[in-house]
Amino acid sequence: MSFHTGEIALQRQEGVDAQLGAMGPRVIRDHLPQQHRDFFAQLPFVVVGSLDERQRPWASLLTGTPGFMQSPDAHRLRIDALPEAGDPLAAALRPDVPLGLLGIEPHTRRRNRLNGQVTALDAQGFDLAVGQSFGNCPRYIQAREALPGTAASSPSAPEALTELDDDARTLIAATDTLFIASAHPHAAGSAEAAEGVDVSHRGGRPGFVRVGADGSLAVPDFEGNRFFNTLGNLLLHPWAGLLFVDFARGDLLQLSARAQVLTGTPEALGFKGVTRVLRLQVDRGWRRRGVLPLRWSTPRPSPYLEGTGHWVAPVA
Repeated sequence: MSFHTGEIALQRQEGVDAQLGAMGPRVIRDHLPQQHRDFFAQLPFVVVGSLDERQRPWASLLTGTPGFMQSPDAHRLRIDALPEAGDPLAAALRPDVPLGLLGIEPHTRRRNRLNGQVTALDAQGFDLAVGQSFGNCPRYIQAREALPGTAASSPSAPEALTELDDDARTLIAATDTLFIASAHPHAAGSAEAAEGVDVSHRGGRPGFVRVGADGSLAVPDFEGNRFFNTLGNLLLHPWAGLLFVDFARGDLLQLSARAQVLTGTPEALGFKGVTRVLRLQVDRGWRRRGVLPLRWSTPRPSPYLEGTGHWVAPVA
């Protein structure tokens, strides 16, 4: 089966469960097609979803010279990069753990998802066995090109957060891009043993992630492929890992948040044109300043943003 019970429940609400049930096996593969193998090999960064010791997802970012990811065959991916100390991925990375990968090339608006399991770990990187591989549509990706930059020679120590401070609120309120990791439980209804891990992209106009006075975040669910991979996971395992990137400074903000999927009218949810919103209550996080060796060009907004509405979303 290509989809689990959480995904199917949301697909059924949209009346597309039969259509996607037939389509899923054709587009969600247990191997990397050649175009995906080539795609990962040309990227200078990849987003990685992992689980901590409490089975809560985190989203991280690894970088390298294009070619740092290679697929020796259709069922394997080698990544010659390791997380920095203080990144939640560093504590999670070991053989047999599940990971979710998002390969994304913003300037071409291409993205591919890979969910798999670590098979080997060494001093240079790690190997993944492919469990699922599938492409995603280019909607809501802001076109920006990754450019060589310079990471701080002595990056500041990771800053632990138990709530959003002013710097975090400012970054989130101005963002046009969010990466979100999620997981689904081994047994339906159990939130204790998360099995599969996934990481995805969300995009919108600056302000599309609304910051509440209590530190909660609200993210509108714009129309997409209606697979509901992320929201379906969150119905069963209501924890998300969030990654915000400061594309100009090379900073990373990683958050762990309890998630709730809200449905209703656009007026009640506060976002024009959407009937589903993801509410996130931040539990803890890490900020790592100047850690990325990449910077990004000025973005060209996605043309699909014209259909997503306009909101005034001040930082409370």
